[in-house]
Amino acid sequence: MPANQFAVVTGASTGIGLELAKCCAKAGFDLVIAADEPAIQGAADELRGLGAKVESVQADLSTTGGIDKLCGVVGNRPVDALLANAGVGLGKAFLDQEFDRVRRVIDTNITGTLYLIHRAGNEMLRRKNGRILITGSVAGFTPGSFQAVYNGTKAFLDSFSFALREELRDSGVTVTCLMPGATETEFFRRADMMDTKVGTEEKDDPADVAKAGFEAMMSGESDIVTGLKNKLQTTVANVTPNELLAKQHRKMAEPGTAKS
Repeated sequence: MPANQFAVVTGASTGIGLELAKCCAKAGFDLVIAADEPAIQGAADELRGLGAKVESVQADLSTTGGIDKLCGVVGNRPVDALLANAGVGLGKAFLDQEFDRVRRVIDTNITGTLYLIHRAGNEMLRRKNGRILITGSVAGFTPGSFQAVYNGTKAFLDSFSFALREELRDSGVTVTCLMPGATETEFFRRADMMDTKVGTEEKDDPADVAKAGFEAMMSGESDIVTGLKNKLQTTVANVTPNELLAKQHRKMAEPGTAKS
């Protein structure tokens, strides 16, 4: 790979996003990283310690204004790899959720992500070169009772990634969907899910998830489901009635199901 390729990673302050940025840094990419919290500055410092040239952007990635701010920092530089990882979750029953928080999940996971891909993807298409990694989820295979909006957004992203990949076939631009399962990040605490089974049980290592996703993107693969358990889960989900899947999900995500 030529030196000084350029990558943009969103949701890179912690978790899978930070680990994806580390993969980029170790592979010789210059970076612009973004998140909606001040911790993005500390992440940039950590990445510079790996020898990467890094700029950080704190912006609300659920808004077009926040994406415009990020794109303003990117400027006219050609983006060789876009890792669209920013996402938020939300637990509890849909009718018990504050709608402002529901809207933020949709706007971050879908609207902001698509707006950024639309902007960066058009530039890639003009050059006939680029890689896009979209962080979907195995959650997109299951009707997520007590995570209904989040799972719905991930089902959208999983589907969208395959459709976009086909549209860009033979264009020089590849699209890869990373579909992890439950991963040891800040996600469940931020989603108010620490009183649930899925929020408290053992989870996958974000570094392992990111490594698999990065390698799949660099190889131009269509998708990667990380972890044997998650691969089995998606296989079973494809042949299980949605009503049963929703009932099973309740056992994981309903408040009060946390391990004692």
